[in-house]
Amino acid sequence: MNPALAMPEAAPPRRRGRIQLLLILMVVIGPMMLATAMYKFSFWVPEGRSYHGVLIGNGQTLADLGVQDAAPQETWQLLVTAPGGCEADCQALVYAARQIHIGLGRDASRASHALAVTGLPADYADKLKQEYPQLKRYGLDAGAYGKSTENLGGALLWIVDPHGNLVLRYDGTTKGKQILNDLRHLLKLSNIG
Repeated sequence: MNPALAMPEAAPPRRRGRIQLLLILMVVIGPMMLATAMYKFSFWVPEGRSYHGVLIGNGQTLADLGVQDAAPQETWQLLVTAPGGCEADCQALVYAARQIHIGLGRDASRASHALAVTGLPADYADKLKQEYPQLKRYGLDAGAYGKSTENLGGALLWIVDPHGNLVLRYDGTTKGKQILNDLRHLLKLSNIG
């Protein structure tokens, strides 16, 4: 037997093994490298979205918003805020928050609704006690609120997660059905609350 003839037969399986190893590494590491590049350089990012409000992705909490006396919660919360008294737009959002809470059906125990204002007229405060017994009420620091919302003005509705983080923000023009759909989607994806 000639040893020179045996060598060329051993070389092709070794090359094939190296190619297979490189392919396996590309299959495993390639998607991670592509995802990192997509994140760093912001390409192939989908333009569409599945929510109707403004996404709050900067880690703001209830305390950053200026909500006072907010006790730790175990549920998702529909929070209505108004920097002034609770005028017509605020009252409409309070009503919408309650209807959305009721609209959750069997998931209603995973959510609550609340109101944070700087002050309430006495007649509306009495109405809230009678007609909205489950509504939680908090104080609101107008200075901190104005700074964190960049003086958007008017009443706003927020979806707050059980850890107290702000998730989505809606103004008075958003339809209740859209907010309900967003909250249902969050509850479906969430293991908390």
